[in-house]
Amino acid sequence: MARPRIKDVARHAGVSEKTVSNVINDYEHVSDRTRRVVQEAIEQLGYKVNLAGRHLRRGRTGIIALVVPELDVPYFAELSRHVVREAEQRSLTVLIHQTGADRDHELRALAGLGTAFVDGVILSPLALTADDLRDHTDGPPTVLLGELLEEGADHVAIDNEKAAREATEHLIGLGRRTILVIGGCDEAGLGTAEARTRGYRAALAEAGIAHDPASLLSVTSFRMPDGAQAVTRALQGGVRPDALLCLNDQLALGALRALYEQGVRVPEDIAVIGFDDVEGGRFSVPTLSTVAPDKVAVARVAVELLQSRMDEAAATAGPGAGPAGSRSTRDLVVPHQLVLRESTEGAERA
Repeated sequence: MARPRIKDVARHAGVSEKTVSNVINDYEHVSDRTRRVVQEAIEQLGYKVNLAGRHLRRGRTGIIALVVPELDVPYFAELSRHVVREAEQRSLTVLIHQTGADRDHELRALAGLGTAFVDGVILSPLALTADDLRDHTDGPPTVLLGELLEEGADHVAIDNEKAAREATEHLIGLGRRTILVIGGCDEAGLGTAEARTRGYRAALAEAGIAHDPASLLSVTSFRMPDGAQAVTRALQGGVRPDALLCLNDQLALGALRALYEQGVRVPEDIAVIGFDDVEGGRFSVPTLSTVAPDKVAVARVAVELLQSRMDEAAATAGPGAGPAGSRSTRDLVVPHQLVLRESTEGAERA
């Protein structure tokens, strides 16, 4: 059986092909009755919108790339689900790519992954520099997540410094004074770890607690084994903290395991808080207190911003359009909240 076309829907509904097109494209000036009749005809005939043809007629493919360091990190897996959902609502298809935090892979993402089929890129970089971003001006529209390379890049993230300050204030409010930062980075820079470390230090200063550089425990990567190893080294080296601020939940979950193996009670002896609010933290023993970014908002704002940039790119390709470089970039902040569970509050109050 031949695939139904717009003219078949129009004949079945008793309207013009233009009216069917208006309903499909959700134009406002269509009566509710006409819209209902056309939609019923679409369902009865099994008509499918040719999205590829629609996009190509507009000079686009309808494909965007979501580029993350590691697909098996729960935060990125959860974020990917939300990005795909937001893109689908805009008739966009998402190509998901993993860089392994490799600079060459991230540079390739900036250039559109070496293909002309990508209309735009949502990129979570770890290895790129501000110079890398400035040198790649001929790639597709790009929105950065997480790491802020420079003020001139479109960027979506939570306020990491504020979030870390709030998490540290929570620990201080519990009477904790010797707080280790797993993944801490006490350097100048715009990265996530640097921002969260600044927030931690600001909370200490506000509480009149001296900052000890030795309280920042660096890690090779932000995975569970790294968190476990950092905590084990600290405890075996004679360090006696009463709280851990872990810069993501993977580090925190690893820390919980190491504390259990060392016979340390959580939160009675050491309180633990993480970042990201991944699903695993809701089922750990004890359940994990964390900073929860609004991942739905991150995805929605990133896709909306990228869509607007793609529209601008299409407009600048037309006659009489101004240069693409004349537009101002945007740094958008999405909400976060502290989610307090057993690892700081205790089982009775969780």
